[in-house]
Amino acid sequence: MVWSGAVLIVLSLLLFLLIFYPVLKEEFNYRFGGDKVPDNAAVVITTDPSANAQNAIVPANSDFSIIVPKIGGNAPVVPNIDPQSESSYRTALRDGVAHAKGSALPNIQGNTFLFAHSSDNFYEANRYNTVFYLLHKMEIDDEFMIVYDDRVYNYNVTGTQEVRPEAVEYLEKGEDNKQTATLMTCWPPGTAASRLLIHGELTEIEDLP
Repeated sequence: MVWSGAVLIVLSLLLFLLIFYPVLKEEFNYRFGGDKVPDNAAVVITTDPSANAQNAIVPANSDFSIIVPKIGGNAPVVPNIDPQSESSYRTALRDGVAHAKGSALPNIQGNTFLFAHSSDNFYEANRYNTVFYLLHKMEIDDEFMIVYDDRVYNYNVTGTQEVRPEAVEYLEKGEDNKQTATLMTCWPPGTAASRLLIHGELTEIEDLP
């Protein structure tokens, strides 16, 4: 009886580690290394992989990608994905972050809505679909960039928000006379209990060098 109890405990711990391994790995990299950029450091977005500028970042995709320097995030964006279709977004999230169908693209006014989950199966986790695991580290005035059609759209974080999983009204957030972006992931990391939103407002547009 004692041995069977011990075995169950060990198996439970192993299952816990398997499920939360991607989250724990990203947290470890954030604290002790990885590709994150120090707070308030200047970031250079370039297509030149040999660039020797400090904090130079080559986008994962010059057509459409998301860069979050503070947490070392750099992933392609898969456009026009229905956030209400689980089969559609699960397929898309194997290749990167998803752009919500019906939300604005970065080059027009409105709100660009990008989402990735933090509760994906451990065996499907990769360097692209884990990019939002540390999104909770983002604070007001932090920066993130969306690269779209060879241009860099720079955003400042204006707020964070936690919402219910069934809430959908935030998909329509945005004002016609502004260019904004919303990043979404599951919260807490590794679960699907609620959703964490990071809201940003466009501050600058640059051509991609």
